[in-house]
Amino acid sequence: GEMEGGGAYEGGQHAAVPDLVKQFVVYFYRHIRERNIYEIFSMFDSSFNKLSERYFKNTPWPPAEAIAELVENDHVFCLLYKEMYYRHIYAKLTPTLNQRIRSWETYCQLFGILLNRNVNMQLPNGWLWQMIDEFIYQFQSFCQFKAKLHLRSAEEIDVLKQCTDVWSPLGVLNYLQAFIDKSDIVSELQKDGGRKLAETEGYDANVGQSNVLRVLGYFARIGLLRVHCLLGDYFSGLQAMHPMDLTNPNGLYTKVTLCHISASYYTGFCYLMMRRYLDAVKVFNTGLSFITKVKQYHSRSSGYDQILHKMEQMYSLLAISVSLCPAGAKALDESVQNNLREKHSEKIQKMMRSELQVFDELFTYACPKFITPSAPDYENPSVNTSSEAYSLQLKMFLNEIQQQNQLPTLKQYLKLYTSIALPKLADLMGIEQGQLFTLLMSLKHKAYSKTPSSEDGGAVSSGSWSSSWDNDFVIDLDPETGVETVHIADVKVQRNYMDYFANHVSKFKTVLTELWPPAPAAPVQSGAGW
Repeated sequence: GEMEGGGAYEGGQHAAVPDLVKQFVVYFYRHIRERNIYEIFSMFDSSFNKLSERYFKNTPWPPAEAIAELVENDHVFCLLYKEMYYRHIYAKLTPTLNQRIRSWETYCQLFGILLNRNVNMQLPNGWLWQMIDEFIYQFQSFCQFKAKLHLRSAEEIDVLKQCTDVWSPLGVLNYLQAFIDKSDIVSELQKDGGRKLAETEGYDANVGQSNVLRVLGYFARIGLLRVHCLLGDYFSGLQAMHPMDLTNPNGLYTKVTLCHISASYYTGFCYLMMRRYLDAVKVFNTGLSFITKVKQYHSRSSGYDQILHKMEQMYSLLAISVSLCPAGAKALDESVQNNLREKHSEKIQKMMRSELQVFDELFTYACPKFITPSAPDYENPSVNTSSEAYSLQLKMFLNEIQQQNQLPTLKQYLKLYTSIALPKLADLMGIEQGQLFTLLMSLKHKAYSKTPSSEDGGAVSSGSWSSSWDNDFVIDLDPETGVETVHIADVKVQRNYMDYFANHVSKFKTVLTELWPPAPAAPVQSGAGW
């Protein structure tokens, strides 16, 4: 059928397709046929965007029908082309309801073929990750579109009522789960932790073998993490990542920058919402250290703005985590610690004093775009429910913070003593003994959380219970006075001094070079030897 924006291309008028675009399509098809990974990715990530900027700034690309003859009417290539066609519409234009439905149908057809046929293709991992990422982004976008009924016309509402399966949460989750099951990626990760997959990056030199299903299965796990996170189901999000290990510096996810960042962001956010603040700090620290090392190599890539935005969001979430778990600051790399201090030191101090407005501001900036999975009330189209899911998550988060608003004062007093009688502590804080006892129990409860242990294979959803506070305490009867007494002990955190010394050695070398620059090389005498 005819696609949107294709008026100029109807009736086979291929002359309307610019020559450079025809050339792009022909070469792109050839490289996919010949399994040239680097050329495919360069054309997908760079050439496509350059041509979009030059010819299709405010219009869609030519529809698949207009270029089908150039690629021998290859069905799979035309679906891959349509995937990029709609990606461009979402990125540069505003998709209509019809385009959103057609894009869903394109994914259904493409994923159906990739899941059920033996496809002899090698596609770049960067594209396969963006395929999963874009699929979830368009699902999220459709949920927002549907929730803003007050902006929809009567015709659009009629279409939405009939399209219950289009971008349905169950449909999206089923496709992601199907890739995981069909690729059997879980048993492969359990066998060797993904070592073989990372070594070959999933690419197989054998003709007839394809990386597509296996790698899509791997990325679908991170996709599931994101979808569960958007739905506010943080435990399922963490479970979806098992047995993937984010502490493994050589996992396949580290080879695709945007994938690594996404995995760190959503895992860290799940930990934050589950009160596992120390784990959140560790995950954000790993992700931000990674971005610091690689962002310079991506300054010209299409995802550079996305990298910078996610980095700022992760620093905001890290600031929240550190203010709720000050012991976590000791686990930060020096570069991350310095950047955090520059960006958010004042806000961290305010949050340590339980100023709700700062928590609200940082959470609102850095949280995912939550979605409501249920259908809106079509009988009441004037209602806008697009921010309901966000409001609920914010309310739950601030409710958790309010429960802790007296704990900073208690922590400050406990840091001053190794043991103190309950009546004396109650007098210092100006509260009743019963209220103090409740606060102490609350501190104990809030400070304890699960931490992944090596015995569980680093499983993100399990682990052993430990205190995330840098002091721990017990309440006991003093044998001499018979008065209930709080005994406080330090929790020692092993500092990592390696980065500190490495950075200072590097700075020292730079200073020495500036003080005593190397002598200029003597000019070579002409005619002297060769």
